Amino acid sequence: MSDPIVVKSVEELKSAPEEYREAVAKLVISHAINELYGAQVFDEPAIAYAPTPYAKWLTCRVAMEEYGHHVRFKQLGVQMGIPEERMVPGAGKRPLSIFEFPLKTWEEFVAIKLLADLAEILQVEDLLHCTFHPLRNLARATMPEERFHAQFGEDFTAELVKTPEGKAALQAAVNEYFPYLPSFFGGSKSKNNEIFRKWHIKQRTNDDMRADYLKRATEVAAKYGLTLPEVRQAA
Repeated sequence: MSDPIVVKSVEELKSAPEEYREAVAKLVISHAINELYGAQVFDEPAIAYAPTPYAKWLTCRVAMEEYGHHVRFKQLGVQMGIPEERMVPGAGKRPLSIFEFPLKTWEEFVAIKLLADLAEILQVEDLLHCTFHPLRNLARATMPEERFHAQFGEDFTAELVKTPEGKAALQAAVNEYFPYLPSFFGGSKSKNNEIFRKWHIKQRTNDDMRADYLKRATEVAAKYGLTLPEVRQAA
């Protein structure tokens, strides 16, 4: 690990080491792409599946906030000099594999909010003390909304498990979707993660974050009488 440098502005970033600048850009690009992709393939389509006007209203709020996260990360990227086309899907960087899941039901969306947004909270947590302050501040600004999205998952989970049919449908959705999630944290021997930690842009290894996630996910599932299927760990 190197001694941490602190970059307080986009202007200061211009004089930071190239490796540092490239690492920060990779994170901003990844967040911009994946926030947009998630909103497009999960949150917006889920509005049609929401069973009540109240559920539709809250789902609209989730979709709005996820699109908003994309806008904020993209704005930061533009300020950093990243071409806009690099911050949308199809620009050469593939979105996360979790977005390949075909959303078909309300129960699937609730499972996604319950479990995938918990994973996103861990990712944002790891940026709360980032040495690039514009990214740190953006993480701190979006964290309350990420927590709301996870709470959305818990609240509608609590509703679904009140009936045997709802609980069974939700458990089936968890069984189908959860295996996508551990890979969200990347490989055990990630060179990118090594560089992020070298410059104190991120704090933890992918394996540390994955282990923390699996513990939290198991606890929140058990809270509602759900179980998580076993999945093979990322290499």
